[in-house]
Amino acid sequence: MAISVYDCSVIELPRIKNRAGNITPIHCEREIPFDIKRIFYLYDIPGGESRGAHAHKECHQFLVAASGSFEVLLDDGVTKRLVQLNRPYLGLHIPPGIWASEINFSSGSVCLVLASHPYEEADYIRDYQNFMDYVQNPSTI
Repeated sequence: MAISVYDCSVIELPRIKNRAGNITPIHCEREIPFDIKRIFYLYDIPGGESRGAHAHKECHQFLVAASGSFEVLLDDGVTKRLVQLNRPYLGLHIPPGIWASEINFSSGSVCLVLASHPYEEADYIRDYQNFMDYVQNPSTI
């Protein structure tokens, strides 16, 4: 069965509220449905700009708007779905096989990304036509 944009889920992370500020702890395989092997974040993105626009063959990603807001355009080759991230206690799980583009960043946004795999260029599908070919036959790429 093929992966769908509806297999991507928004997950509410725990919040420890305090008058002096809140804390959101994140644990592998408790809040995040995979073991975290890499963490990175995107920042200094001009307002309205876009990032991403690729898919992964094996890597799961979990995106959080640590500050500000942005939208994620998800595409499974048949259906598109737009998810807005604008709270630091909400994250979006993107399984492999989904084309994702982070778009419409507000000024000063920070996108935190937790990934299931170390960086491996061979895991990326960066050309949309290659992605569509991959959706039809995953062994082609």
